[in-house]
Amino acid sequence: MSACKANRWAATWLVAALLATLAADMAHGAARAPDEVPEALVDTLSAMTSRAGLSAQAERPSAWLEAMQPRLAPFLDEPETRLTLLQRIRQEARLAGLSPQIVLAVIQVESAFQADAVSSAGALGLMQVMPFWKNVIGRSEDNLLDPRLNLRYGCTILAYYLQRENGDLTRALARYNGSLGKTWYPERVMRAWIERWWITGNA
Repeated sequence: MSACKANRWAATWLVAALLATLAADMAHGAARAPDEVPEALVDTLSAMTSRAGLSAQAERPSAWLEAMQPRLAPFLDEPETRLTLLQRIRQEARLAGLSPQIVLAVIQVESAFQADAVSSAGALGLMQVMPFWKNVIGRSEDNLLDPRLNLRYGCTILAYYLQRENGDLTRALARYNGSLGKTWYPERVMRAWIERWWITGNA
């Protein structure tokens, strides 16, 4: 084998190995329940999912909704569907104390806005919430493919991790994904945020 061919083979093998490792990391991080779920998170998630107000609230047209509609169009065709989802995302993000744009970026990376998305690891819905969370808080009947509940779970969990990490979004996102100590997932979310969802001013 020539040196050139050997180098190409080695490079191809290395890329394949890296991709396989990344896929394994993603599956491991998404599927693995935390060794110890903090009691504060259990209490917060339980309280948030038990409270009323899961339906999207009708809002007057706003600059934020008008700015986000065309950005969401590549993922969802129907304007009414986009509007309802944007209202829900903003509502749940505000309730959890998160930036709606960050939540949009997480959803883009996690599910590409497919409410019925199911990963190979079993993560469900818009924010790819793992079913074990339902058992953790004693709500096994919850349907995580319901966009309203999925957003409530996902936003609450991410907000808790952000608080736990003292506002460090990189670490909070890595915790959310189950890959703390690695940066590939936060980098993907931040890239989506900057390239598609960044907007000045308040939502």
